[in-house]
Amino acid sequence: MHLLNLGILAHVDAGKTSLTERLLHSVGVIDEIGSVDAGSTQTDTLALERRRGITIKSAVVSFAVDDVTVNLIDTPGHPDFIAEVERVLGVLDGAVLVVSAVEGVQAQTRVLMRTLERLRIPTLVFVNKIDRRGARCDDVPRAVAERLTPAIVPMGTVDRPGTRAARFLPGIGPYDVLADHDDDLLSAWVEGRVDADLLHRALVARTGQALVHPVYFGSAVTGAGVPELITGIKELLPGADGDPEGPVSGTVFKVERGPAGEKIAYARLFSGTLGVRDRIPLGEARTEGRVTAISVFDGGTETRRDAVPAGRIAKLWGLTGTRVGDALGEPRKAHGRFFAPPSLETVVVPGPDTDARSLHLALTRLAEQDPLIDLRHDEVRQETSVSLYGEVQKEVVQATLAEEFGLDVTFRETTPLCIERPAGTGAAAEFVKKGDNPFLATVGLRVDPAPVGSGVSFRLEVELGAMPYAFFKAVEDSVRETLGQGLDGWQVTDCTVTMTHCGYCPRQSHAHQGFDKSMSSTGADFRGLTPLVLVEALRRAGTRVHEPMHRFRVEAPADTLGALLPVLAALRAVPRAAETRGDRCVLEGAVPAARVHGLEQRLPGLTRGEGELESGFDHYAPVSHGTVPRRPRSDHNPLNRKEYLLNVTRRVGG
Repeated sequence: MHLLNLGILAHVDAGKTSLTERLLHSVGVIDEIGSVDAGSTQTDTLALERRRGITIKSAVVSFAVDDVTVNLIDTPGHPDFIAEVERVLGVLDGAVLVVSAVEGVQAQTRVLMRTLERLRIPTLVFVNKIDRRGARCDDVPRAVAERLTPAIVPMGTVDRPGTRAARFLPGIGPYDVLADHDDDLLSAWVEGRVDADLLHRALVARTGQALVHPVYFGSAVTGAGVPELITGIKELLPGADGDPEGPVSGTVFKVERGPAGEKIAYARLFSGTLGVRDRIPLGEARTEGRVTAISVFDGGTETRRDAVPAGRIAKLWGLTGTRVGDALGEPRKAHGRFFAPPSLETVVVPGPDTDARSLHLALTRLAEQDPLIDLRHDEVRQETSVSLYGEVQKEVVQATLAEEFGLDVTFRETTPLCIERPAGTGAAAEFVKKGDNPFLATVGLRVDPAPVGSGVSFRLEVELGAMPYAFFKAVEDSVRETLGQGLDGWQVTDCTVTMTHCGYCPRQSHAHQGFDKSMSSTGADFRGLTPLVLVEALRRAGTRVHEPMHRFRVEAPADTLGALLPVLAALRAVPRAAETRGDRCVLEGAVPAARVHGLEQRLPGLTRGEGELESGFDHYAPVSHGTVPRRPRSDHNPLNRKEYLLNVTRRVGG
């Protein structure tokens, strides 16, 4: 049996979920096509998804086409849920990118296509809604070639576009792009001996290598073009590979909770065979988990199995410690993050009848399902912050807490997630039993700026054998934890921290008695002293707050440019390039992340509803306007030595 793990991707409202329903109906999995508007689709199972008519969580359904079993994954289209798409991409064998024949290529379409090409995922393009009034079936392929990729091969034409009678007429051509990527086809073309078999072989080979992308046309509503798309999925996209006899290797791409609160992991197995009762190492910590049950997707239903082989997607029970993104068994080579992390943050405010502990537990469970919803708990103020991609995601978190957990919450104003970078070099040291150092430890640290994007590195300028390794480890762990909150409360990054001094009191005991803590260093001494030394070194180095900047691309009628530019300036957007294409203008530049939502709201009114905005995180820039933003601390505040020492035990046992 040939296996294919297929992703359906698109800009929001391009008809992705409707296409999924049509595919399932066409292959006989469902008898009646569900409606997004009516909330009756197979893959939008959350009540919130059905009410809002958008996909929030990825969903897996299975169907068979002759001897091919397809695990189809429906993904969110809204940019606020890009993390869901990110996780799915790592488990795909192929993809269908849906483009609306009415709206054409949109902002998210470009983001998705760039990522699919970078990861070399074989992709078919499906131009949907050919039956809708305003369908531009001739213009959309040109836009795909100009704005997505020139490597497209039209698989046919459209008859009577923009009407309910619109239909897809199969027929490859022109195929000059395909010939550019296939020497045999090019030679045959020059010699005039191209036949259908040669053309098909070239198309299968180059599509499978992600060098070309076949383009189909159709309608998820009427079913036009869908049989041809199904044939393309079966014949042109490569199947799952992997050795079922090899070492177990897989990836967790989704985590959910069952009816009894049990954790369920969705995983793709790339190698080996995983069975019930097998023990398997998980994630970076390589903690061991035991599989208690397995379910695979088959023929539109879930089926319990004793084992899952390489190539399959399965639901796994029993892995209580797993998180999204964890490697199962032998880790694979990581692709790295496909999309930028969230650049916004908000404080969750519990309602009058909402229990703080219940809220914390609920948010922790949401973070299990989406690790990019980073939680930050402030013990002093008893506040929890969550990181976000946008305002829609905030609304979804609020609704999820209400519907799934019965918790009433509101949010404070969304703020950008800034970072701090060292402005120079600074060093500090404290010595055991000298001055007012209450810890049995000597720690000296130097902070130096490092190249942008390098993160944090820890080095030693002292001999590794100068004291027990556990004490060095305690210092390094404390350094990394302390850098989570710099002089202005933001994470400090792009720096090198060097340990310049060290010292400890060896294990002591009174004669004929046991260990005496008052005379002997422990790891807790180093964990207690390191934050004080590090923030003093940071003070001397100085830090500068940088705010997240998004790149933007606005396409709008040329006659609206005069109205756009002053608004962009007021939002502190900096246009870097402007181009006029006929009656349209294109502006590209950078805008603070905090102002993107404002631009989204104002653009329709400024452009008569014809403006298109594409934006995404680009870089961090020094804050140059207004008051430097500060973030309240959520630790024991080593910036205030007296307060810190009051909160940390003077003689810490370890």
